[in-house]
Amino acid sequence: MESNCNHTLYLVIPCYNEQEVLRETAGRLLDKLSRMQETGLISADSRVVFVNDGSKDQTWELIEALHQENPIFSGLSLAHNRGHQTALLAGLLTVKDYADMVVSMDADLQDDIEVLDQMVEEYYRGNEIVYGVRSSRKKDTFFKKFTAEGFYHIMAFMGVEIVFNHADYRLTSRKVLENLADYREVNLFLRGIFPSIGYRHTTVLYERKERFAGESKYPLKKMLSFAWEGITSFTVSPLKFIAGLGIVISIVSLLALIWSVLVKFWGYTVDGWTSLLGSIWLLGGLQLFCLGIIGAYIGKIYEEVKQRPRFILERNLLEEKKVKDRK
Repeated sequence: MESNCNHTLYLVIPCYNEQEVLRETAGRLLDKLSRMQETGLISADSRVVFVNDGSKDQTWELIEALHQENPIFSGLSLAHNRGHQTALLAGLLTVKDYADMVVSMDADLQDDIEVLDQMVEEYYRGNEIVYGVRSSRKKDTFFKKFTAEGFYHIMAFMGVEIVFNHADYRLTSRKVLENLADYREVNLFLRGIFPSIGYRHTTVLYERKERFAGESKYPLKKMLSFAWEGITSFTVSPLKFIAGLGIVISIVSLLALIWSVLVKFWGYTVDGWTSLLGSIWLLGGLQLFCLGIIGAYIGKIYEEVKQRPRFILERNLLEEKKVKDRK
């Protein structure tokens, strides 16, 4: 480890309706950061920043209470629910001016906080990004494992640079976050953005745990939506697929036309109603499917060109504390 240790670490934790688990999460993180400070791994200015993503329960009230009890806890509150990726981005961009290194993680205690030491040590070894990667998926159901790993394989097949079995548990340096601020897209897929930034990076393996309390905020519908967001945000392969499909159908149609002409000259009587109706339904369905994919990309363009703010901070306890300290 290099001699420039004792840098400031900030933990950024997006929260949406996490009142059941927030106290336990805060207690464990406080213990962990205290131990890291005692060993000189991080500075005493290190903090935990919870990002309230428009929660409908008592999440924000708990964050404020934790902040009053111990200044190591702070919080941001978005004016409206914007989704996990946007809430995470809001936290990262807000704390980049306070910290030397930032770790993003979920509030449900599924990410193993004991590997924070390894992440920080890798940072001191010169790595600007340290990805937390699951060592296995033994605890997942067959469906969850099949769909999750299938997603990573599909992304890789389409040419998207992505870290296999990595979610959003990662350490990034201030330098990386300053570059992240230059990425202006509204349709966010941070798992694809960070590898595209570059810089020296490495991985740390950990065993993902069961959720401590509460319900998962990513049911099947949201998981599918997130996967589609990732695919359409980083590759135009679906559009290329449509073009290829159009060529194949055109060739098949031409062959069918030649066959029909030959059959007519040979004098065969062909009923053809079943095949005709089948082909009409098939081509109609394919056209609608292709138009849907094209429409999704046009919708993304529509969202991007409006250039609306990606998030609006209603409360920023970091700034409020700074103003209070000045007084």
